[in-house]
Parts: sequence; C-alpha cells; structure tokens
Amino acid sequence: MNTKYLEIIKAPVITEKAGNLAQSNTYLFKVDHRANKTEIKDAIEKIFNVKVESIRTINVKPKKRRVGRYTGLTNRSKKAIVKLAEGQSIELN
Repeated sequence: MNTKYLEIIKAPVITEKAGNLAQSNTYLFKVDHRANKTEIKDAIEKIFNVKVESIRTINVKPKKRRVGRYTGLTNRSKKAIVKLAEGQSIELN
C-alpha cells in the first residue's frame, strides 16, 4: 500500500450520525483538504479493498476562536461521504 493514500485519508468520523449512515452503506472520513474526489476514491479502494460507488465532499471552513486577548482561527478541513457498492462494507472500530 502506498503511503500517498494514507496521507489523503486522515481518519474515519465516528459519530452517531455517521453510524446511522453506515447502515445504508455510506461512510464518513476526514480527508486532506487538497485532495479531489478521484484521489479520495482511489485511496479508499486501495486501503479498504472495496468498490466505491459515489463520493460527496464537504469543505469545513475555519471558525474564529479566542484565548484571552488573542484571536485566531481553527484549522480548515475536508470531509468525504463515501457510498460503497452493494454488498461491500468497511469494518471501523
């Protein structure tokens, strides 16, 4: 497995809403904000050995935060909603 793929897919998002999506063969991942849909699809298929049907992406914009008198922004990120082909699944712990 190429390390390039591991740099694209950062982590699965494990929340109650993501768990409900998993029942319909759809999974949510945090991905590199520079990755496009084709790169994300290739990475998911190579890492988990599954067939990806479709991908939707969400750009999460940074939010303003304050610590005392200092202001700043949170890191920007990107999420990918990955729908797998019928009969495929990913085991997330």
